[in-house]
Amino acid sequence: MNVLILQPPVMQLNTAYPSGAYLSDFFKRENCLTKWLDLNIELFYSIFCKSGLEKIFELSEQNALKLAQKAENSGDENTAFNLRRYVCQKKNWIDWIDRIVQILCGKGFESAHAFVFGAHVPRGNRMENFLANLDHDLTTDDARSLASFALVDFADFINVAFDRNFSLVRYAESLTISESVFSEIEKGADSPILKEFYVPLLEKEVVPEIEKMLSEAKSAKKNEKILVCVSIPFPGVFAAALSTGKFLKQRYSEKIFVSFGGGFVNTELRETKEKSLTKYCDAISYDRGYASYKKLLEILKTEQKAEEIYNLRQFVLSGDSCGTESVQILEPAKPDSQELNYEIQMTKSVIPDFSDIDFSKYPRLIDDTNPMHRLWSDGAWIKAYMAHGCYWHKCAFCDVTLDYVKSFCMTDIKLLYEGLLKQCKEKNIFGIHFVDEAMPPAAMIAFAKENIAHGSPLSWWGNIRFEKNFTRDIADFLAYGGLVGVSAGLESATGNGLNAIHKGTDLESIVGACCAFKEAGVLVHAYMIFGYWFEKPLDLMNSMETLRQFYANGLLDSCFWHKFVLTRHSRVYDEWKKGLHPELKVLAEKNIPLFAKNGLHFEGEKSSEKYAQALEFSLDEWMHGRNLEKPVYKWFGFNVPKPDVGPDFIQKMIEKYEKKRDLEFLKPLPEDKEKIFWLGGEKILVKTKHGQKLRWFYMGEMQESDADSNEKTMRGRGLCVLP
Repeated sequence: MNVLILQPPVMQLNTAYPSGAYLSDFFKRENCLTKWLDLNIELFYSIFCKSGLEKIFELSEQNALKLAQKAENSGDENTAFNLRRYVCQKKNWIDWIDRIVQILCGKGFESAHAFVFGAHVPRGNRMENFLANLDHDLTTDDARSLASFALVDFADFINVAFDRNFSLVRYAESLTISESVFSEIEKGADSPILKEFYVPLLEKEVVPEIEKMLSEAKSAKKNEKILVCVSIPFPGVFAAALSTGKFLKQRYSEKIFVSFGGGFVNTELRETKEKSLTKYCDAISYDRGYASYKKLLEILKTEQKAEEIYNLRQFVLSGDSCGTESVQILEPAKPDSQELNYEIQMTKSVIPDFSDIDFSKYPRLIDDTNPMHRLWSDGAWIKAYMAHGCYWHKCAFCDVTLDYVKSFCMTDIKLLYEGLLKQCKEKNIFGIHFVDEAMPPAAMIAFAKENIAHGSPLSWWGNIRFEKNFTRDIADFLAYGGLVGVSAGLESATGNGLNAIHKGTDLESIVGACCAFKEAGVLVHAYMIFGYWFEKPLDLMNSMETLRQFYANGLLDSCFWHKFVLTRHSRVYDEWKKGLHPELKVLAEKNIPLFAKNGLHFEGEKSSEKYAQALEFSLDEWMHGRNLEKPVYKWFGFNVPKPDVGPDFIQKMIEKYEKKRDLEFLKPLPEDKEKIFWLGGEKILVKTKHGQKLRWFYMGEMQESDADSNEKTMRGRGLCVLP
């Protein structure tokens, strides 16, 4: 059986999205000839190259000048100036784009000097702002930052002059909730970038692979269809996925079976009955998909008649004697125990397979000087998960009724580590980004142990839950075992807010976890949410003030504010249907056939939008160490209540943490020596005028202890105890 896995553009440029890697390993285990194409990076190179920019200017130059004239006529001289500047600098952009991309890929250093200091290089607004705000003398070390802004500058031009849907931005304030009928959404599949660049890319990259597979099948005298899996992790990928499916279905009709899957499908399209999808795919795969694909492979191999399959919604096209075609939708079948066990077995054992990925092609953007923010865009991380689902899965705002959250299942950590290390060595990429909903502490410790046993060759980071389990001992051990950063949902920095969203932790535990990680040298990121159904202006100001104190006390490196979105699969909506949360007023759904149906509206949801700009701007200042003492209410251009959080609120919690930590360090060491780990390197015996001393070097400082002192005095200074 031949399987082709396609990743349409997600515009995350520094690494490959992991769904294709997991499917690759799974299908190879099923003895399928499997190929994975990351069309995201291929589209990037189709656009951001000499021929790509020549085409962009050819198709957009006249429109850009027309828009410039229109802007000037309306008094918008800045827009007019910028649009004309791109046209005037056309040759510079075309001549430099390949070298700019090389710089971002860690190559082309020889061009760095000319790019940074040269007079004949392209410039845009973001590039100029970067240069104007440098706090040091400009050097060639700034070339990659400048190249990153060059890329985004030109993306802005494409967005304005050629395709309004185009962007290099990976995250938005909240998930886009489409309120259109499918016929409107379909139009996005014919957007200029997809039409002029993506469809030719499908012709160039995908068609040869399918033709090769068809030829091999013919040689082997097999009449099997090719299974094509299209990953749609985010809403912004859907238009490209439709373009992909339409192209393939029109070209190959009965020779392929197209299946859509991914995060967008799992959340937004769980109940879709849209028969028009048959023009783009044959099925939608939900959740992990291992058991459903196993059954589908059996049917495709034996050319059986379509039948209901667990977690697979199928669109079966049939015709009558008069030539009239109709679409039959086969709903997902209920799983049996064997299928559920198989799903768990695969979840534990499948190791993401990146063998089809050339990591040297992926650019590394420096879009922010903040070290934690840079982890997302800088570095070609291999992505994987320690566990499927979330071990807490109770937060009120989260899609806790869906498999990707509620169906918690740990992987085999030893097997996972060995598989990832093998690929890291093959690809010469030694960074892992775990994409778990929340890495389980036990799994993190197990992974760190494996890494330490192999000499700690891997650096890794990922999402966690801020909780009391993350003590100083554990943080030290994880850092020694390669952990470089953690991101976690703080969501609401108030006690009543945390209780209302069922976060399952408290501010004291959150502060303690942040303290432990920061003492261990681990970067810390927090996700914040505003606009909850229960949130009053004072609640938001208290949350903002508490967050400011986190920064003022050095507990956080970066954050991001998200706007609360009420979803159909969230805990709060499920509870609301049972009569709880009377303060939540869910609005009646419009009587139109909406396509994406996960997002819901509630009374007052737009009232919080006015806070967004100040929240974002103040946070950016704090992340860069600026204006930390400015009262939070002064960030707003309108009246807001002053917070009633004490000015030393977080400082007092830090003091509690330190007292608790020091008391823990005074406890006797456990009798089980396997729980005791020495991380302080070699100890040396030194004679001093005060007697013999043991000295060792730990976390950048020389440590000292009496030669005959108890080992427990070394806690927090190289010796740690694990639970």
